[in-house]
Amino acid sequence: MKKSLDKILGSILVLLMAFIVLAVLWQVFSRYVMQNPSSVTEEIARYLMIWIGILGAAYASGQQEHLAINILPPKLNERNRIRLRIGINILIMLFSLFALIIGGGNLVYISYLLGQTSAALHLPLSVVYAVLPISGLLIIVYKLNEVFNPKKYLV
Repeated sequence: MKKSLDKILGSILVLLMAFIVLAVLWQVFSRYVMQNPSSVTEEIARYLMIWIGILGAAYASGQQEHLAINILPPKLNERNRIRLRIGINILIMLFSLFALIIGGGNLVYISYLLGQTSAALHLPLSVVYAVLPISGLLIIVYKLNEVFNPKKYLV
């Protein structure tokens, strides 16, 4: 299941990166060649950057590429390293649950109720903010996989 999730999420991130490159290239072209800058490309690039950053954090979490301070684990035996890793993953899952899923879900809900839209695209901001609970859910899925297969992810 992890390999499929990695492939899907990686493909989505590549697609989003391609779109942001195209949006920025169009912005540069329209600004300097046509002397008439596009008003929507800046907003598209900003929202794509948000999605890439937050989904990229979930992907990095699943690949064990997130920032970590590795002072204690090398000093522990394998059994205690597994315990430490499980404890850390539980803390990460709790953060993802409360900050990203619950907090982000509330942000999505409130912005949907208020009918907030972006200035240039008139895109509902709830769509932009939806990346928070999605990313939180992905992080929890990745971390559950690590908790149930701890020896596979030992450093």
